[in-house]
Amino acid sequence: MGKGTDKLYITHSEWSSSDAYGASSGVNAGARAQRRGANFKKLPFNFCAASLQPFKNPVCTPDGTIFDVEVIGAWLEKHKTNPVNGEPLSAKDLIKLNFARNGDTTDSDENKGDLIDPVTFKVFTDNTHIVAIRHGSYANVFAWETVERMNIKAKMWRDLVDDQEFGRKDIITLQDPQNVSASRDLSQFKYLQDGQEAILTKEQEEERKGGSVNIEALGRVGEKVLRAKEAVERARAARQAGGADVNRLTQALTSTSNSTSNTNNSNAPRQSLIQDRKRPANAATYTTGLTAASFTSTGLTPSTSGSLALLSDEQYLLKPSHRIKIKGYVRMDTNLGPLTLELLPEFAPKAVWNFLRLSEKGYYKDVAFHRSIRNFMIQGGDPSGTGRGGASIWGKNFEDELEGPMTHSARGIVSMANKGKNTNSSQFFITYRPASHLDRKHTIFAKVIEGLDTTLTAMENVATDGSDRPLNKIVIKDVVVLIDPFAEWLKEKKEKEGAEERKKEVARRGGTEDDRTTWTGKRIRADGTVEGQGQDGKEGGPKVGKYLDVGAAKKATTRKPEEEAEVADTWEEPVRKKAKMGGFGNFDGW
Repeated sequence: MGKGTDKLYITHSEWSSSDAYGASSGVNAGARAQRRGANFKKLPFNFCAASLQPFKNPVCTPDGTIFDVEVIGAWLEKHKTNPVNGEPLSAKDLIKLNFARNGDTTDSDENKGDLIDPVTFKVFTDNTHIVAIRHGSYANVFAWETVERMNIKAKMWRDLVDDQEFGRKDIITLQDPQNVSASRDLSQFKYLQDGQEAILTKEQEEERKGGSVNIEALGRVGEKVLRAKEAVERARAARQAGGADVNRLTQALTSTSNSTSNTNNSNAPRQSLIQDRKRPANAATYTTGLTAASFTSTGLTPSTSGSLALLSDEQYLLKPSHRIKIKGYVRMDTNLGPLTLELLPEFAPKAVWNFLRLSEKGYYKDVAFHRSIRNFMIQGGDPSGTGRGGASIWGKNFEDELEGPMTHSARGIVSMANKGKNTNSSQFFITYRPASHLDRKHTIFAKVIEGLDTTLTAMENVATDGSDRPLNKIVIKDVVVLIDPFAEWLKEKKEKEGAEERKKEVARRGGTEDDRTTWTGKRIRADGTVEGQGQDGKEGGPKVGKYLDVGAAKKATTRKPEEEAEVADTWEEPVRKKAKMGGFGNFDGW
């Protein structure tokens, strides 16, 4: 059971050893291992050696040290040396690296996808032997396996990307997992040995100035705790200054005890000390995750309250729960005349959004209709003009929207063209006649309301060849957006929210003039009483409900006996009505 022995127990020294080589190492194995270089840390291949962060625009030195051009440029302006080994270095010695990427991502950033070999398309990892083939001021990056197999062994000394000649001296090793050079060993970096910190990019400096990053995230634990406490104190002070203290109950008790006498005499309406947080209309069903992230990461400012994430206008408007019933209008100008389209975002919001955004971008400008079949339809929207191109505003196909009452039951219906289920892009078609066999197969998002008998008829009469391509080109000059239904809906929503806010503000200030007046014309005081009502019973006195006057009842009970006798003498018995005779009567004698 012991390390290297047959005994059935493990000694304390074996437990204490940081390596697993045997009991002879003893308790000092950790210190000896550290002296031998056990604290070795390897810099990832896609990280800048100066900022210790992933690079965006990589360059390298002739010995293979990789930097980000922005970071190393700022360093060279001050020091004129290589920050890794301290040797002289100038900007003209830097070599631009051309990495290939696979693009397997939906990010909008230009540096998208994993770094790959441009020939075999294998993804680079920290265990890949990576080399660069230099051609003057730039170099193409390959895996060593590719260069060895297709260049060196084949004796074909031409670059596999741009077909430029090179020699063995032009091969620069960027990463060799079997032989880690000093350019990848963090413990050998000169500027780190000199006690300097990693060089920051401009974005990192702005983030740290904004307070979203803990400056001492890599420092001692005590300093990080102090900065976290300072951040919590700043957040607490900000909440108190805004009137939304965390300990709202204590604030309410202290403020009410200090201002009881003032509120009794003031006429201003009393406001609640605890203000409810209003949920935004574009709030998502999930939170930002900032609380959990700050709890598990020392590089973020502590956050003690969770908040819902906010959706963008596009995500909010295209939610399935929304029904935007406002119709949009666009004018499609062609070389045969204009067509006015009515957009239907209520049942096809994504298709309408895609068509509007592409139109605003000028995507359909000077695009020809590539297919026209008489008594059926005309199809366009492909910039390549082949019928096999086109892309949506999101850069990928989007799903069908087949719900709703719209059908291909008339001339001038505009639908999305596709090549199967959920393959909508930018192409669309306009029907020349009803086509019920297309229902529930193509997304209907608009219809022609002007130009049916003129422009659309002229388009249908254009002769075509054997592949249904018009012999005379039918070109979309431009698509002009007349009314954007999404913008109109947001405008109405904003106006409605503004009216509600103004109404709440008026109610907060005591209401309008009509709200401060009863239906009898008497004014209502700030404490809720009505003018003309006294608290001591005078001038009508207090009332029970709306109509019973307590003061009048007291006056009636305090009358003198002479007044009561006078009232009794003047009271007369009312004359009884004579019962009508005839008929069956009222059957009182039965």
